Amino acid sequence: MSDVARDLRPKAGDSEKITINLGYVDLGHIDLLVEEGFYSNRTDFIRTAIRNQVDKHAEVVRQSVTRKSVDLGLRHFSRADLEAVQAQGRMLDIRVLGLAAIAQDVSPELARATIATLTVLGALHAPAAVKAALADRIR
Repeated sequence: MSDVARDLRPKAGDSEKITINLGYVDLGHIDLLVEEGFYSNRTDFIRTAIRNQVDKHAEVVRQSVTRKSVDLGLRHFSRADLEAVQAQGRMLDIRVLGLAAIAQDVSPELARATIATLTVLGALHAPAAVKAALADRIR
């Protein structure tokens, strides 16, 4: 067992819902492990399995994050952040592994003027109009 304790129930807004298809035999194995008390429910098993695989490949992820200059975790862009970038006459190449969030008060025009590319491995939270304005820049 790992020495690191993890909260298996993310707070609302800290997770993204996904859907997977499993074969009946795999599902039966999961249900058996839940029934035997190894996991509290199917979701607990699936989260644990995913985390184990991510941990197994942690070194590859670390090297890739370093090589690609990726921000890891939560990266929030406020209107003030983007206005400062615009005042400097720069554009951002944003790369995030986790959650990239663009503030609700960022206009589509400001986003286009300051974001050259946007690559998110995880989730992007931004106003619909900003997502639409950046559609050709999202990788």
